[in-house]
Amino acid sequence: MKRLFSNLLFKVFLGIVLGIVFGLVLPESISRIFATFNAFFGQFLNFSIPLIIMGLIMPAISDLGRGAGKLLLLTAAIAYGSTLFSGFMTYFAAAGIFPTLLESHVADAASITETGKELMPYFSITIPPALDVMTALVFAFVIGLGLSYQEKSTLGAVVKDFQVIIMQLIVKVIVPLLPLYILGIFAGMAFNGKVYSVLSVFVTIIGVIFVLHILLLAIQYVIAGLLTKKNPIRLLVTMLPAYFTALGTQSSAATIPVTLEQTLKNGVSEKIAGFVIPLCATIHLSGSIMKITACAMALMILQGIPFTFTLFAGFIFMLGIAMVAAPGVPGGAIMAAIGILHSMLGFNEEMQGLMIALYIAMDSFGTACNVTGDGAIALVVNKLTKKVGN
Repeated sequence: MKRLFSNLLFKVFLGIVLGIVFGLVLPESISRIFATFNAFFGQFLNFSIPLIIMGLIMPAISDLGRGAGKLLLLTAAIAYGSTLFSGFMTYFAAAGIFPTLLESHVADAASITETGKELMPYFSITIPPALDVMTALVFAFVIGLGLSYQEKSTLGAVVKDFQVIIMQLIVKVIVPLLPLYILGIFAGMAFNGKVYSVLSVFVTIIGVIFVLHILLLAIQYVIAGLLTKKNPIRLLVTMLPAYFTALGTQSSAATIPVTLEQTLKNGVSEKIAGFVIPLCATIHLSGSIMKITACAMALMILQGIPFTFTLFAGFIFMLGIAMVAAPGVPGGAIMAAIGILHSMLGFNEEMQGLMIALYIAMDSFGTACNVTGDGAIALVVNKLTKKVGN
């Protein structure tokens, strides 16, 4: 029971259920307490986002610049390419499916917006961020790239210390409060009548993404099978222990030993597997980008916000880099993405909260997709390095 209550997914689910119940049965005077908390936490989250971007992306980029030379570049290029492929595949699939699939929900949302009443906080506090999101991103890239060329640097040590502080902020403050924040969001939606439409969308999105992530894994292993001249089904079946381990742990890092063992069984050399699997646990996020892209598009359609391929192309390219920052933190990829969702897609606090809830609800499947795809990348890198060696 203790382990269950410490699980972030369970706490988010509990927050959704309690939020709906509270919004339906509690008097407005009590429900406004949750709205007041959300108003403060939303401001604090907006303040924290630039700090999170700098604290996580700077050391991530500086670390990628060190060490294994050509092997690092090859692995990073393939991992980033796989992440981008997943993002664009999801965009085209969602753009073709979601407008029709969510059409009735859009009409419901429009009618609710016109007639619904909002749950207002008792008071609100404005906490302006020290930097805007794009400034923080550019600053993080510049410092990270500069540090990647430094063997020993005092600034590098400062950046590492800053990373530790930001990780503590996420793990000790933001993540524990997220279920309460989501409770407040769903209490507000239950109060104004939006909750049925949103929950219906949740089920629809989760179903579509599950099918897409199975399709993505099939494509990854067909490519790996063609290059290595091995049966892709057999390769994928060998990786299933890593897939199911990731479903349970919700962590790419915690699954590394199993992923490594199964990758070796697929015939990858110890040297390549020992390098590629830990690295891809950090930089290969095809399952994560799939969830964020699909959820973002669904919420934009639901809110009647127009989108274009050009808008999402820039978003996907930026997201593929930003998510590298925090794959080891529960829900870390969505925390790294929140700033980009706000600055590039115009997401407000409620939409950001819904994104967090949706992402965490599918966190296990995204992580499983990430780590299973790592095995395919290891097969490809192993084959390509053999060709170079020959």
